[in-house]
Amino acid sequence: MDVIESKVNVNSESYKKNYEDMTELVSNLKREMETAANERSAKAIARHKESGKLPARKKLELLLDRNTPFLEIAPLAGLGMYDGNNHGAGLLAGIGMVQGKEVLISINDATIKGGALYPIGVKKTLRQQAIAMENRLPLITLMDSAGAYLPLQSEIFPDIDDGGRVFYNQAMMSKMGIPQIVAVMGLCTAGGAYGVAMCDEIIHVKGHGAIFLGGPPLVKAATGEEVSANDLGGPELHCTESGVSDYYAENDAHAISMIRKIVRNLPQHEKHALDTIAPEAPKYDPRQLYGIVSPDLSTSFDIRQVIARIVDGSRFLEFKQMYGPTLVCGWAHIHGYPLGILGNNGILFSQSAEKATQFIQLCDRRKIPLLFLQNINGFIVGKAYERGGITKNGHKMVNAVSTSTVPKFTVIVGASYGAGNYAMCGRAYSPRFLWMWPNAQIGVMGGEQAAGVLVTITNDQRKRQGLERLDPEQTAQIKDPVIQTALKEGNAYYSTANLWDDGILDPAKTRDTLGLAISAALNAPIRDDVYGYGVFRM
Repeated sequence: MDVIESKVNVNSESYKKNYEDMTELVSNLKREMETAANERSAKAIARHKESGKLPARKKLELLLDRNTPFLEIAPLAGLGMYDGNNHGAGLLAGIGMVQGKEVLISINDATIKGGALYPIGVKKTLRQQAIAMENRLPLITLMDSAGAYLPLQSEIFPDIDDGGRVFYNQAMMSKMGIPQIVAVMGLCTAGGAYGVAMCDEIIHVKGHGAIFLGGPPLVKAATGEEVSANDLGGPELHCTESGVSDYYAENDAHAISMIRKIVRNLPQHEKHALDTIAPEAPKYDPRQLYGIVSPDLSTSFDIRQVIARIVDGSRFLEFKQMYGPTLVCGWAHIHGYPLGILGNNGILFSQSAEKATQFIQLCDRRKIPLLFLQNINGFIVGKAYERGGITKNGHKMVNAVSTSTVPKFTVIVGASYGAGNYAMCGRAYSPRFLWMWPNAQIGVMGGEQAAGVLVTITNDQRKRQGLERLDPEQTAQIKDPVIQTALKEGNAYYSTANLWDDGILDPAKTRDTLGLAISAALNAPIRDDVYGYGVFRM
């Protein structure tokens, strides 16, 4: 593979301006991450400590193998929602190493609403389960949940992607042979009780761990019986009488040590083997990405210069370089793992889509994972392009993305608009993981374009009615709200709050994040013997 030649002038004014702007965005991201991780009310912290419980991040520290990385999932989920304090959707979740095995970890943070699940918390739980199932990762849960947040029960309870789906997924994971291990570290009420009972092995903590379908207040209201939480569902009851719980722990730290022993006892799982090479750092400093990519999405950049700062040795074998040049395709390695990479250098034309389709088929046939680097405004439009088959060629690309069986990973490094989002493996196309950079924008189209479309439609309507075209003031009245809404709902923070992605990345950490994700994905077989595609409209 050839080393990508750097064509970046680090002394140019545009580079320096980009670098300064991106540095500010990354600093803002770090502040938001710090707030989500540590901002808790003094009252909640004191109550947690008085009950003898460990903080969520201390639990994580004790659970993970020493000096191993942790790939946190959706740390800013729920940002700005409800009362603004539902940090991380009330859950600390991610992929880490326990006893040398990659596992998915989920920890209720009881300093946030007592561990009660809001709608976004249910969505994050379902996302964790999807990751565990797609990548065949054992699921370790440290449970301390008051169950559903009742004032919002209609948004949590009845639908196919609401709370009940959590237990359905647990049953399916059990059928798939995915280990589920839980420690009961607080009140596990109603749905929380089912979530515990459906796990393979249950550790129950003395003093503050309790499992019951209805807590003491509900029991009293329903039957008139007065009973303590411990007598109703404590470890003595469930370890000696009901048989619900399997292990008795003296405290949180003891429970975590028992989990580590259980994980060590799990059978060693053989990961899928790729044709790897020795890892090598990029030739160019990944922090140069700050100066290459402008927060102003109207400023273009060569996606090859991004690739050069995330792949091993900055080496890249480009496929069909002279054909469909608005899409760059080729092979590289990240942390020694082979990847097929697709990155945007403009809107998608028929040739770009045809090239992508062929390239995806090659990677899928060879069992090489795919990485999509999105900076896309969509497909070309117009009479000549429709005559040339853009619709059918775009369909081929979407079909190939949808039906390819290799692990797919997506990073939105700039714009992600319309059908371009779909064709470049947006969330709806089930990439194993998807992240955004802090400058990224997502939507059906950009605010200016959407506003322009509405103005055009309005003027056409007025013409049919015999009215004058909109004057500048009227035009602004239509355009300004649309642009402002697009800016609010299209930015990376709105996306990550709603779990449209798995987190916002510091661009300089993209390479390492991808390395961890690829490693996790290899716990699942890339595919069985089934290979093929749907019908391509020729």
